[in-house]
Amino acid sequence: MNYTEVYDEWLNAENVDENTKEELRSIKDNDNEIKERFYKELEFGTAGLRGIIGAGINRMNEYTVRKATQGLANYILKVGGKDKGVAISYDSRRMSPEFADITALCLNANGIKAYVFESLRPTPVLSFTVRELGCIAGVNITASHNPPEYNGYKVYWEDGAQITPPNDTGIMKEVKDITDIFGCKTMDKDEAVKAGLYNVIGKEIDDRYIEELKKQVKRQDCIDKEAGGLKIVYTPLHGTGNIPARRILKELGFENVYVVPEQELPDGEFPTVSYPNPEAKEAFELALKLAKEKDADVVLATDPDADRLGVYVKDSKTGEYHTLTGNMSGCLLAHYEIEQLSLKNEIPKDGALIKTIVTTNMADAIADFYNVKLIEVLTGFKYIGQQILGFEESGNGSYLFGFEESYGCLIGTYARDKDAIVATMALCEAAAYYKTRNMTLWDAMLEMYEKYGYYKDGIQSITLKGIEGLQKIQDVLNALRENTPKSFGKYKVLSARDYKTGKIVDLTTGAESDTNLPESNVLYYDLEDGAWMCVRPSGTEPKIKFYYGIKGSSLEEADKLEEELGKEVIDLINEMIN
Repeated sequence: MNYTEVYDEWLNAENVDENTKEELRSIKDNDNEIKERFYKELEFGTAGLRGIIGAGINRMNEYTVRKATQGLANYILKVGGKDKGVAISYDSRRMSPEFADITALCLNANGIKAYVFESLRPTPVLSFTVRELGCIAGVNITASHNPPEYNGYKVYWEDGAQITPPNDTGIMKEVKDITDIFGCKTMDKDEAVKAGLYNVIGKEIDDRYIEELKKQVKRQDCIDKEAGGLKIVYTPLHGTGNIPARRILKELGFENVYVVPEQELPDGEFPTVSYPNPEAKEAFELALKLAKEKDADVVLATDPDADRLGVYVKDSKTGEYHTLTGNMSGCLLAHYEIEQLSLKNEIPKDGALIKTIVTTNMADAIADFYNVKLIEVLTGFKYIGQQILGFEESGNGSYLFGFEESYGCLIGTYARDKDAIVATMALCEAAAYYKTRNMTLWDAMLEMYEKYGYYKDGIQSITLKGIEGLQKIQDVLNALRENTPKSFGKYKVLSARDYKTGKIVDLTTGAESDTNLPESNVLYYDLEDGAWMCVRPSGTEPKIKFYYGIKGSSLEEADKLEEELGKEVIDLINEMIN
């Protein structure tokens, strides 16, 4: 059927509720809108669903959510995981509680127990809960940092990480095989509760999660000594981080924590920001204003599902607040965590630092300095979680720290996804530690540059929405794949990695080798002078992203080189899409 026929099918279906039909009638004269909603199904990808809320097969709604859940249920039944149950959490977005219940009741109708949080919770708490309750899977209703009109559906497996092969492909197949979107199972909530299938969880899990976070503290003595003098400004950006972030800081002894009042309470409209993303400068506008009023040392922001942390730190010499990119804060924490182990001679012989392929090469320098293994994985924290599982199953490898450039990291193995709550705790702990050395976090960052090298990394992206946008994104990747660039800016390309074919080509000798990573639509270029470039489509937004990094001989030169390469990338993007 073409998109107009599918639209008509929804309008005439007996199982479609009247509110949905009314929404569809309101667009009857807008062919482009009908096309966008019905030209394809909202894709159940390797992490689940993410899309705009609304009626249609290419939108997040009760029918697409139920279909995804029916596919998940079918797979759980097929692999014999029915008796373990599924944990379900949700964030502050529009329709999140409703989608959580739709998910639970579909699972219940298939005879699978659901453990549903009583109210919104961060993503890392869901990851922890899957393992804590021994569930076969977990579902988190969230669209992370996307704009308000979006929501999403993240699927986790029993190890606590987002689904990876073979489970992701198995679930995707089950979802795809469902031909009747209106025939998926559901049941009455009261009946599900009576049958013991629908279970509400809350405080008992929170308490266990907080206890796991406390186990990750390396220097409580420094917190005890300096926490009273540290001033911390924090914003949850209308999301899920407010209660757990404040709780862990208070229980550890941090007394001066100031929460941005305008952004404290959950609100799926995100009224104070257009884009609730801690990577965006705009997200920190109110927090920085409060920081200047309170003379704060550290300014922190968690995204709506509290798995990513944005950071500003004060330069005591100038009074200026410097932003720390995800690469900078990740390296600061990696260095701090591993250094503390080193000071106690507790670094295991098989210790490993894990990063994604688009993450800074400063991580390599840190691993080299402490003589620990550096493991590189594809973009997506689930691949870091997969490495932790591999360590456990093989008995070889000890997880020290893992992070990605997109502001996410994990300390400890109690969860298998990035955790902005533990990162908040650890950065404040590190601030207390450096204060005992008469240093700020900015001083610590500068000391790291001097120790490991002046690495500077950047990212340029462009949003290309709709059918035409998706095609343009693919056209750019195809063009680069078919004609490997000889250089990016002033940097000659030394080798090209194509993670779709799994091959690395040395452009000087023509020699080929394997990437030894799973297939992915990603291109990576090793450049002269320690520079690099990577191109990939976003997995969560209609964007194509260009990541890059350089190494300078000073902070000033690194800034200059990064800015120059960034301009070259922008010119390249514009040339390729126009």
